[in-house]
Amino acid sequence: MRKGIKVVLTVLLLSVLCIGYGETRAKAATPVQKWGQLSVSGTNIVNAKGKKVQLKGVSTHGIAWFPQYVNASCFKSFRKMGVNTIRLALYSNPADGFSTKLYKKVEEGVQAATGLGMYVIIDWHILNDGNPKTHQKKALKFFSRMAKKYGNQNNILYEICNEPNGNVTWDRDIRPYANKVIKKIRKYDKKNIIIVGTPTWSQDVDIAAQKPLKHKNIVYSLHFYAATHGDFLRQKLKTAKKAGLPVLVSEFSICDASGNGKLSKSSGKKWMKLLKKYKIGYVAWNVSNKAESSSLIKSSCNKTGNLKKSNLSKSGRWIASWWKK
Repeated sequence: MRKGIKVVLTVLLLSVLCIGYGETRAKAATPVQKWGQLSVSGTNIVNAKGKKVQLKGVSTHGIAWFPQYVNASCFKSFRKMGVNTIRLALYSNPADGFSTKLYKKVEEGVQAATGLGMYVIIDWHILNDGNPKTHQKKALKFFSRMAKKYGNQNNILYEICNEPNGNVTWDRDIRPYANKVIKKIRKYDKKNIIIVGTPTWSQDVDIAAQKPLKHKNIVYSLHFYAATHGDFLRQKLKTAKKAGLPVLVSEFSICDASGNGKLSKSSGKKWMKLLKKYKIGYVAWNVSNKAESSSLIKSSCNKTGNLKKSNLSKSGRWIASWWKK
């Protein structure tokens, strides 16, 4: 009888331990654990098993101005809300705060996102400098450093030119720049995805589609601000997709193109439905409490971690409603 009781108790104990272990495993399933190494197949980003996946991310503001949000608690808050990707925006222009001292802040962000099992985009944030060739030497050194350091990880993406603009063309400026930077990255990292900006503030994906790069695991960036960019830009995306170009929306919001102004939820909804249809990933601008419409955090909120949906701005709450759909 006692032996029988011992057997029953042993079985019960093992059952409890197994249940507990299963719960632990379920809780530990991070985005990177679920998907593994990402790659580009046709027009899509796919996981390690070749299945289409949709990145859903948030971008920091310029880390020279808002470095306080580059931390694990902040990133974890967004992961809980359904975000799987963090974009670290390092402005490339000295007038916009560029400094080699900020490389360590980028690395802090990579380490924090990696520790949370999230994908992370290392973004060379060209904006007012316009032409990616302007600071090409610095870009080559920066991406050489990052690829050497993180090339063996499976959660890294490199964005090599945020928004080329001004008197800049695909053939004369962006394509030759991209070839040089990609070659430098591939010297140390053969597998991770590289994001290439397109002309006119990363809108002309249809132009890039006419003469795409000849490298593997490349996607092309499309940026939109829904209150400004409507059907004409959605048509550019459709044209590029039909031509076989893999696209990632590495920056967007639902305000106007200034990053401020009124929100257009109706245009935003059309964009989100289209991206869902095509399984195209998207990264929301921006993680800060700056007093402008595109900030994901309320200007009245001073928290830099342990954020809740109630801490998000109007645009932040609207965008967050799509993260778990």
